[in-house]
Amino acid sequence: MKLQHRQIRRLQRLALTIGVSFLIGAVVGGALSWRVLRGETTTTVRAAIEPPPDPEPAHDPAEPRAVERPGERGEAIPATMTGSVANADAVQTLRDRDLKLPVQGVKREALRDTFSDARGGGAHEALDIMAPRHTPVLAVEDGRIEKLFTSKAGGLTVYQFDPTNSFTYYYAHLDRYANGVHEGQTVRRGDVIGYVGSTGNASPDAPHLHFAIFRLTPKHQWWQGEPINPYPIFSEK
Repeated sequence: MKLQHRQIRRLQRLALTIGVSFLIGAVVGGALSWRVLRGETTTTVRAAIEPPPDPEPAHDPAEPRAVERPGERGEAIPATMTGSVANADAVQTLRDRDLKLPVQGVKREALRDTFSDARGGGAHEALDIMAPRHTPVLAVEDGRIEKLFTSKAGGLTVYQFDPTNSFTYYYAHLDRYANGVHEGQTVRRGDVIGYVGSTGNASPDAPHLHFAIFRLTPKHQWWQGEPINPYPIFSEK
């Protein structure tokens, strides 16, 4: 009889322990659910219920890059008109090709070096060529239309690879493309590929072509490369 009483008491204690554990779990779970509903979850819980953020977009050549300062990350503004020695070599290479000025009717003496201008805390890294809206934009040399792209900064843009796939020519703020222009198209020096405009972040009162050149990386990604100053290529003959 005593043995049966001890077994009954043992079962009662076990049942009580299980009941208390269940009650604590229910209270904690309810509190956590209430915090989730109120947006008060911890970082760990948020990581489990929220998807990871989208990756950063590729750099838009029409968007100024940060100036490099001690202890900061960014691209340094070139100290000279041609930048590094490697850039100077690229400038000479492209000058020897006699690139065509990319806006119809604009004279070389009308150009102004805007490559190192500060724009929104960054380096411009391009040549702004002012011209009336709808002025034809010309391919600077033979090559291939690699990408037609619309971005917040550059608006309507064209990325053209040179014949050796070493450089990209970037034409931005276009009002529209020329009829028939498409990706993969072979173009010749002087072909009309678009028209001057003010799309993107350009002022509507100052239509112009934002023209940039950059040396491609070994991966030949149309959006990435080392900026080259176009001004001495066109202005010094």
